[in-house]
Amino acid sequence: MAVRKNIVITGASAGLGEGMARLFAARGRDLALCARRRDRLDALAAELTERHPGIRVIVRELDVNDHDRVATVFDEFRTELGGLDRVIVNAGLGKGQPVGTGHFAANRQTVETNLVAGLAQCEAAVSIFREQNAGHLVVVSSFSAVRGMPRTMTAYAASKAGIAALSDGIRTDLLATPISVTTVFPGYIESEMTRRTAGRTPLIASAEAGARALVKAIERESAKAYVPSWPWTPLSLLVRALPASVFRRIV
Repeated sequence: MAVRKNIVITGASAGLGEGMARLFAARGRDLALCARRRDRLDALAAELTERHPGIRVIVRELDVNDHDRVATVFDEFRTELGGLDRVIVNAGLGKGQPVGTGHFAANRQTVETNLVAGLAQCEAAVSIFREQNAGHLVVVSSFSAVRGMPRTMTAYAASKAGIAALSDGIRTDLLATPISVTTVFPGYIESEMTRRTAGRTPLIASAEAGARALVKAIERESAKAYVPSWPWTPLSLLVRALPASVFRRIV
């Protein structure tokens, strides 16, 4: 399998995006990093190029909800790096409230960021890959996409199920091409999004372990992967099979 040298990571200023950037940099990859917090991207780029002087790291400030800007930034990345080998659609939002409790704005923002903006990123990436006739699209979904989730997770889980279905459809459409598509389903991994509940979550993995599992799954380029594989692969089967009355009590 060819080495994917030029890698785009969205949402790279913190959490899993930042962790993946560190690991890919250590593997000698050139990186194009984007997120809303430019100061954090600049600091990360400076750190990575100091530690790994043989790589290139370019950054752009980007709000993925600015859909036209997504396409522009991806094109700029392609021009500066001389092509894109892999795009990791990682930027996302985790806030939400139970449906029907007066918090439509928060739930809408979560769905728009995770699904509609995810579509914008996929459109921009796959357009470039079609022109190149090569590339690897990676879509970061969530274990919560396995089935509908109650309470504050309802809109978030729906958005992650939607982006997973989108990724699956793109993969099917591109089966006869040199373009590959991977959907990853992270379980509970320490991040800004999960930190508020980490104390109540015995299965949570450290940020470092989670990033390592993600990079390992991405490098394999399999169609789908639960990460870390243990315990989330077997749990995905259990969660689908549980009656709703039981499932609601344990999540």
